Amino acid sequence: MGHMTPNDYDSFAEAYTAENETSIVNAHYERPAMLDLAGDVAGRRILDAGCGSGPLFAALRDRGAIVTGIDVSARMLEFARRRLGAGADLRIADLAEPLPLPDGAFDDVVASLVLHYLKDWGPPLTELRRVLAPGGRLIVSVDHPFVSYAIQRETSYFETYQWTFEWTMGDRTVPMSFWNRPLHAMIDAFTAAGFRIAVTSEPQPVPAARELSPEEFRRLSTGPCFLFFVLQRDG
Repeated sequence: MGHMTPNDYDSFAEAYTAENETSIVNAHYERPAMLDLAGDVAGRRILDAGCGSGPLFAALRDRGAIVTGIDVSARMLEFARRRLGAGADLRIADLAEPLPLPDGAFDDVVASLVLHYLKDWGPPLTELRRVLAPGGRLIVSVDHPFVSYAIQRETSYFETYQWTFEWTMGDRTVPMSFWNRPLHAMIDAFTAAGFRIAVTSEPQPVPAARELSPEEFRRLSTGPCFLFFVLQRDG
């Protein structure tokens, strides 16, 4: 297979899209939790930051939200376009760079499993706050810091460090690289960027997951996996 760049979603967009669609972790745990935290979104302008192939975008749009999706992977956006139709507002953008979006344009931003790819949260959070209207919400899911630590035992929980592992999807294995940061560093980054934490959530998987995989259901219902926040833009 040769050397592969970590996190090259362009190269495995199809496999990832299929996996994300059906996997218990995404379809029966992470996505329902994000939608639950978002609540009634009818008429709200929402930015899906790191929208991938658009499953959360689609679910929010079905609930009456006016959604814009951004992602760094052109190939993932092709799958999103296929799913969402030609009229969907989808744009290529990198969260590590200034966003091509106006100030105060959104009532909510959802950032689903994306911040843990970024080394520095300062500039991205400042940008996401900028595009939110006053009182707007940033709804975030990230790898639970204790899970990364449990996998990477030789490191210190208290450090912010990068780690890479081989992710198997379908018939392929791809290198994925993440930045782990302890809980206090996440909270410091949120407050430094001008957010107030409204909700912190460690949700349960949806009951349907029990039938699909009792083992996976047990894992998700008894131990940490992802960590969720609802952050309020003050002022």
